[in-house]
Amino acid sequence: MSISARKQAVVVLLSVWLCGTGFAALAQRIQKAVGPQQESGDYSIHIVHPESGVVIYSHNARKPLIPASNMKLVTTAATLKYLGVDFEYRTKVGLRNNSLVVIGSGDPLLGDKETDNKYGRQPEWIFEKIVLALQEQRVKEVNDIVIDTTVFDDERVHPSWPAKDYNKWYACEVCGLNYNGNCIGVITSNLGGSIEIDVEPRTTYVQIINEVEPISSGDSAIGANRSPQPNRITVFGKCRVKDGPFRVAIEQPAAFFGFVLAEQLARAGIAAKGRLIEKAFDNDDLKSLTEFVTPVSDVIRRANTDSLGLAAEALLKTIDAHNNPDKKNGGWAGGRDLIAKYLSDLGVSAEEFRIDDGSGLSRENRLTTHALATILLDLYHSKNWELFRASLAVGGEEGTIDRYFNEPKYRGKIHAKTGYISGVRAFSGVCLTDEGPYLFSILSNGPKGLSRDAINGIAMAIIDEYTRQE
Repeated sequence: MSISARKQAVVVLLSVWLCGTGFAALAQRIQKAVGPQQESGDYSIHIVHPESGVVIYSHNARKPLIPASNMKLVTTAATLKYLGVDFEYRTKVGLRNNSLVVIGSGDPLLGDKETDNKYGRQPEWIFEKIVLALQEQRVKEVNDIVIDTTVFDDERVHPSWPAKDYNKWYACEVCGLNYNGNCIGVITSNLGGSIEIDVEPRTTYVQIINEVEPISSGDSAIGANRSPQPNRITVFGKCRVKDGPFRVAIEQPAAFFGFVLAEQLARAGIAAKGRLIEKAFDNDDLKSLTEFVTPVSDVIRRANTDSLGLAAEALLKTIDAHNNPDKKNGGWAGGRDLIAKYLSDLGVSAEEFRIDDGSGLSRENRLTTHALATILLDLYHSKNWELFRASLAVGGEEGTIDRYFNEPKYRGKIHAKTGYISGVRAFSGVCLTDEGPYLFSILSNGPKGLSRDAINGIAMAIIDEYTRQE
């Protein structure tokens, strides 16, 4: 018997075992996790043994449902397909005719606090690096500050996103030049009965209206609203000692970056004499000062581990931009088409998906658990699997599921992407068991859908079923 024939025989035998014994036992565990009160709910489950490709459990797997943030799995997987693991965002800074020019790359992690902490970088390090580069060139003043954001189109807010969420970090604007997650951090302090509000980064770009009440007992509760006037933010609530920082999305991210840059230059004694201009720029004769580089693996990780919406939306627009001959004007429409092509190329039927945005905030997205499992299975058999798996949250340890699966039996063994918007829960990834990995996808929609406990219970059922007894 040839080696390939032996392998095929092993797969057949494994398939028989999985379907004959493992399937029935796992099904009982899943039914117990779901419970009788949720059996009539609108949910879908698909579980695959990746080594054999055998489906070991499936329920409504080809029914399209709203995926919430499980959409990020599709976007990040398509990113690896179209851009590759070695892709880097490069934001360039230079001089032309004594104007300071910043050419955005669409990098969603420029000034991202979590990424900066990872690399041991201090707050505002980006501006400090620009200042140092100017000082090394003995530049005492600049004319205009020119910002080029044409790597992306001008549609910064997705039309399907709820307007009530525009001031939230997860619904921030998406721009060719992003900074600090396109948010400010708001900090309230009760100083002897007087409320002081500070913002991070230090800037007067936003106008703060202070409506916070000082209290001497009880818990602090702070919120913020944006007014119709651009970048005017009302902070309200109660503050006992200190609260924050909490993030509030700003408007016009490129202007935000340029404004903060001008303020930092002034603090360093470098005057900006001209205007802040946003326009396309030909960088052929740009005198380079510095550049900021972010590997795409960092962006994928922030999208999947921490569910950073800006990361996913920037990836979608970047896919489109780099599909264009001039590598500019990346937008949602083109990105949607490319992600749809990626799914079709995997053999996923057009009836199984509708792509609207990259992060899953839009309620117009539709996916099936079969489609999500197909993506995971394709990645599992690719050279990118370990990178992708490492980008997922880890039960009991890291990311959006660090507070779940803390028991030793489960801790560190469930690597997955969560998803939640109103009435929608999602959970897809891989369970690492004693019998090997198992890929799973769970989607639930509507008031009769699965609870978080039930969804977690399904993942734990996989671990339970394929863990060897001591």
